[in-house]
Amino acid sequence: MSWLQPIDLRGKYASLELLSHAHRDHLVEAVKDGELWNLWYTSIPTPDMMRAEIDRRLNEHAKGLMLPFAVIDNSTGNAVGMTTFLNADEINRRVEIGATWYAKTRQRSPINTQCKLLLLTHAFEVLRCIAVEFRTHFFNHQSRRGIERLGAKLDGILRSHHIGRNGAIRDTCVYSIITSEWPTVQTHLSWQLSRPWPPS
Repeated sequence: MSWLQPIDLRGKYASLELLSHAHRDHLVEAVKDGELWNLWYTSIPTPDMMRAEIDRRLNEHAKGLMLPFAVIDNSTGNAVGMTTFLNADEINRRVEIGATWYAKTRQRSPINTQCKLLLLTHAFEVLRCIAVEFRTHFFNHQSRRGIERLGAKLDGILRSHHIGRNGAIRDTCVYSIITSEWPTVQTHLSWQLSRPWPPS
């Protein structure tokens, strides 16, 4: 039985549902919001590749390597992005949170904070992880700032780690949160979500 069992996670602002093709139409609209596939330092599907991307993530899930979610905006009930548990290592109780994107109008909203709190809570308190990892492109400064705001620490940079779809060589920044840091991170994220939104 796979360590990453299918589960839905629900919060105040956002919920995470196991990814399926039922989410595809909303995800196509979400990725058009900001034309996210044009960001050279990320790998986000174009609208016409959404079906293939869902199939890819579901195939990885079937192998026990990934647990993919659709991000649901609770205010509309629509899928507005994707996120994933990946690089699962049950023996060493480690997992990565990644392959994440949100519609541009949902960025810098409580949705990302809510999703990270849901995922981290599941990782540390259900999967009993000793560490949760985050990886991002060296030049994805918005993502790096977001990861650092969670309380994750930079473990290091994997240089010339990956060849992107445009042929550019990617240096990958690797961050993590470890078990001893989780109570403080949890308190911080919960505090952020308790504040009024939108800010006055």
